[in-house]
Amino acid sequence: MKKLILATAVIFGVFYSAHSQTTHFGFKAGVNFASIGGEDVDEFDGRTGFHAGILAEFMITEQFGIQPELLYSMQGAESEYSESGITEKGKIKLDYINIPLLAKYYVTPALNFQLGPQLGFLINSEGEYEVSFQGETMSETIDLDEEVKNIDFGISGGLGYKLNSGIFFNGRYTLGIIDINEENEFDGDGNQNNVFQLSVGYMF
Repeated sequence: MKKLILATAVIFGVFYSAHSQTTHFGFKAGVNFASIGGEDVDEFDGRTGFHAGILAEFMITEQFGIQPELLYSMQGAESEYSESGITEKGKIKLDYINIPLLAKYYVTPALNFQLGPQLGFLINSEGEYEVSFQGETMSETIDLDEEVKNIDFGISGGLGYKLNSGIFFNGRYTLGIIDINEENEFDGDGNQNNVFQLSVGYMF
C-alpha cells in the first residue's frame, strides 16, 4: 500500500510541476456495473457496486490533457439459480484501488473523450454462497486471496461532460486484458474484469 501511495503521489506531482498553471483537481463517485468475462462464467451475472475517488486534470493544450485518477472500485459478479424450491445464490466480491491514466480530448469546452490504461490493486476478495430451501438458509463466505491476482490491468475509454460550475458527468467502460486467476490450469484466456461506470463529480 505504501508503494501504491508513493506511485500515485509521483504521478500527480510530475504532472502538476509541469502544468501547474492549467491544473484542476477534483473528486467523483458513481455506480459500477461490473462483470467477469472469459471461461466458465455463463452462470454469472454482473455485480452492481460503487466507485469513488480523486482525480486531476493537467491540460497540455487548450483541448488536450492528461487525467490520472485514484479510485476505490467494487467489482466482481453474482449468480442466482432456482429449481424445485431450492434457491442458490453466489457472489464474487473483488474490491480494487484503481489508477487510470487517461488521455483527455475536449471536442467542445464541455464534451470530452477519455482513453488510456488502468492499473488495479486488489484490496479485498471473497466469495459468498447461499442456499435456501423451505424457509431455511445456509450461507458460507470464503477468502479468495490465493485464487485472484493482486494486480489487474485494463484499457479504459469513455465520454465526459463538464459544466461551467465545475460539476461533471462521466460514462466509462474498462476492459480487462489480463487473466485475474492466480493460477490458470487451462490453455484458454482465463477470466477478466469488465466494468461500466457512471459518475458524477466536481472539478475545482
